[in-house]
Amino acid sequence: MSDAKSVIEVYEYSGGIVGPSIAPAGMVRDGGTIRTGTPPGCWGPMITPKFQGGHEVTRPVMVEGAEIGDAIAIRLKKVQVTSLATSSGVMEFVEGRYLGDPFVAKLCPACGTTAPASRVEGIGDDAVRCDSCGAAVSAFRFSSGYVIVLDRENNVSLTVSKDIADKIAGDAQVNAALPGQSGQHSILSLARADISGLAARMRPFLGNIGTSPSRDLPDSHNAGDFGSFLVGAPHDYAMTREELEQHKTDGHMDTNSVREGAILICPVKIPGGGIYMGDMHAQQGNGEIAGHATDVSGEVELEVEVIKGLTLDGPILLQHPDDLPLLARPFSGGERASIDALAARYGQATIEDNGPITFIGSGPTLNDATDNGLARAAAVTGLPYDEILNRATIAGSVEISRLPGVVRITFQCPMPILKRLGIAHLVDQQYGGM
Repeated sequence: MSDAKSVIEVYEYSGGIVGPSIAPAGMVRDGGTIRTGTPPGCWGPMITPKFQGGHEVTRPVMVEGAEIGDAIAIRLKKVQVTSLATSSGVMEFVEGRYLGDPFVAKLCPACGTTAPASRVEGIGDDAVRCDSCGAAVSAFRFSSGYVIVLDRENNVSLTVSKDIADKIAGDAQVNAALPGQSGQHSILSLARADISGLAARMRPFLGNIGTSPSRDLPDSHNAGDFGSFLVGAPHDYAMTREELEQHKTDGHMDTNSVREGAILICPVKIPGGGIYMGDMHAQQGNGEIAGHATDVSGEVELEVEVIKGLTLDGPILLQHPDDLPLLARPFSGGERASIDALAARYGQATIEDNGPITFIGSGPTLNDATDNGLARAAAVTGLPYDEILNRATIAGSVEISRLPGVVRITFQCPMPILKRLGIAHLVDQQYGGM
C-alpha cells in the first residue's frame, strides 16, 4: 500500500542546498496538495554564514508515480505574503569573508572558521557576529538599500525613513514573520534606509520553485546564470559546465509571473521529482535589475499533476492570463470573427488552433538564456528553430525575467503539438474561457 498522502504540509527547510541528498518531507499523491510557509530568500540567508546557498527553501516533496523523464505540473493556488516588512537593495561583497563565492563559501575573517555559527548583536552592517570569536562576519553589505513596509490586504507598500527602519529592526523576527524552523537572520537587522517614502504596488510570486536537481547544489544556483559560478569554483559544489547543464532544473527563475493562478511544468530528474519552493517576493519588475527584490515570508498552496513521458530540461510556464504578452493572448470573440472574415476575403482555408506556452531559458548572459529557451522550445515541440523565432516575433514575445540570464519565451503553439505533449488540457484550463 502506498504511503502517499492527499495533502502534505512542509514547515522544514533544506539549509541552502537542493538535490538528492536532502531528505524528503513526504510523498504526495498525483493530483494532491502541498501546503507550506516559506521564509525569505536572498538577503536573510546571504547574511547568515552557515548557509551554503542564497535561499532557504522547503525540504522536497516527492510525487507518487513521477519517474525520471516525466514532468510535473504545479498549479499555484495560493501565494500570499505574511511579512509585515522587509529590506533589500543592491549588494556589495565584503572581501576576506568568503572563498570564491560569498553565497556558498562564507568564512570568518578573524578566526578562519568556515560557515561559522553566528548571532545578531544590535543593528547595522556589523550586526552579524561570529559565535566563535565575535568578529563581524557577514559577507554582504548594501551599496544602496531600503526598508519597506507591506500592506498585504491592499497590495501596496512603502519605503521608510532611517528612524522607522531602526524601530522595525528592534523586532526584526516578528516583522519578518520568520517561520519557527527558519535558520536565517533577518535582513531587517541591518536597517539600511537609503530610499524613504517610495510607494509601490505588491504582486507576490515565488522566485525559486520547481523540482530537485539530480546532484546537490546551492539552491540559489539552480539556474544557468547563478549556476555558472559553480563552474571551476574553489569549493565542494564545483561543477563542469556539462555537469551543470545535466543536473540543474532551473528552479531559481525570479520570474514575476510565477504567481498565484499560474501553472508551472517542471522536469523530473530524480525519482519522485522532489518539489521544493521558496524565495517569495512581494513585488519585482521584469529583470530584477537591482539584483534583489523584496524577499518575504509567505504561505503557499500547490496542486500537482504528473505528465507522463514529457521529458524537459527546464520549466514550461502557463502564465496567468493577465501576464501573457499582448501578441500571445487568445483572441476575443470579436477578434475571432474578424480573423474569419479576413481568411474568407483572401481564400485562406485554415486557421490554426493553438494556445500560448512559455519556455524558461537560462544562461550566463541574456543572449545565452534566449538561445537556451529557444532551443528548448524547438526540442520539446518539434517545431523548427527558425519557426520558433517567427512565432515568438509575431504571436508572442521574449521577456527578461532576471539579469544576468533568465528569460521567458512565449508563443502560440499548435494544439496538436500540445496534445502530443500531454498538456493541452492544462492550456485549455488556463485559457479556454477567455
